[in-house]
Amino acid sequence: MKITYVLSEIDSIATRIIECSKSNILLFYGDMGVGKTTLITSLAKQLGVSETVSSPTFSIVNEYRTLEDKVLYHFDFYRINHEEEVLDIGFEEYIQQGDWIFIEWPEKIASFIPENSQNVQISIDKTGQRVLILE
Repeated sequence: MKITYVLSEIDSIATRIIECSKSNILLFYGDMGVGKTTLITSLAKQLGVSETVSSPTFSIVNEYRTLEDKVLYHFDFYRINHEEEVLDIGFEEYIQQGDWIFIEWPEKIASFIPENSQNVQISIDKTGQRVLILE
């Protein structure tokens, strides 16, 4: 599915992603500054997270609770140097729990990506609109 949108439409785009997702593990691909964290913030809001969502660039993972007391884990692997570092944080345990998992920079942990994950690719076109491909 390919969607072109502007930032003012992000909440409706987030709802559409949740409705169309085939997995609870979403992998966010895109260049720095393309809007991955902004989209994840909207997705978390649509899932009922009332806390302020921020990028876990330094902590690697942030945990949020929804209003229904479900858990969402937001990973950002931009700062890891070796993919084996994910073992030190217990990544395999996180992904086996069945919770929502959002991963920024998944290409840095390619060997540890579950097969049932769904890719979300984001780019910005020449007009400044976001182009999202959910595959």
